[in-house]
Amino acid sequence: MQVDFVGDAGIDVLLDADHRVWGQHPTTSVPLLGTPVGMQPTAAIQVAWMNKKIGTVDHVDVAALHNGREIAFRLEWSAATESSDVSDNNSFPDAAAIALPVSPDAPIITMGAPGQPVNAWYWRADEPQGARQLSAEGLGTSLTFDQRVIQGRGSWKQGRWRVVLARALRVESESPVAELIPGTATGFGVAIWDGANGERGGIKAFSGNWLPLELQAASGERNA
Repeated sequence: MQVDFVGDAGIDVLLDADHRVWGQHPTTSVPLLGTPVGMQPTAAIQVAWMNKKIGTVDHVDVAALHNGREIAFRLEWSAATESSDVSDNNSFPDAAAIALPVSPDAPIITMGAPGQPVNAWYWRADEPQGARQLSAEGLGTSLTFDQRVIQGRGSWKQGRWRVVLARALRVESESPVAELIPGTATGFGVAIWDGANGERGGIKAFSGNWLPLELQAASGERNA
């Protein structure tokens, strides 16, 4: 997927999922599959979900833009209900995340590995105007850090979520983060949690292997 350069779009424009700029650039439909029950981090979770469907969202529409300073991903998917109430122990929010490799060989299916971290940008429906930044080096190792670095906006209308996750292309952090450079390529992944299905943590729909992500050069021309 190409991240088109929109130099005249400020961060407020990029965070507006309904802004016309998004309709002027391609959207990619990304198929999703449920995370395998055998890869859940504890035996208790594996037993509890052995005969349940994991990953009720089967695809998500993704677009991405950058203005030379910030990059934004817009995610859109169908959700029959808006799950944002977490007032009960059995209530879980709808959620979405973008994953990016910090090291080129980091495996996405296990959210990284020791010494091969993955950087994730995570949005939840009970925190609709914000987002979290996480790093992981394997199953069950996710850590939240630099929570104010990621900006997120989400809204549910007529059975569909539209969520935008944005961050500066480059950030300074003591934790592992993905640095994004216009004119270069990397990979990305997507995860969606259906709160109405009780999905949380490792119980989610995700995009499988890394998908190609090419950032258009800031001049609007591809690097040779």
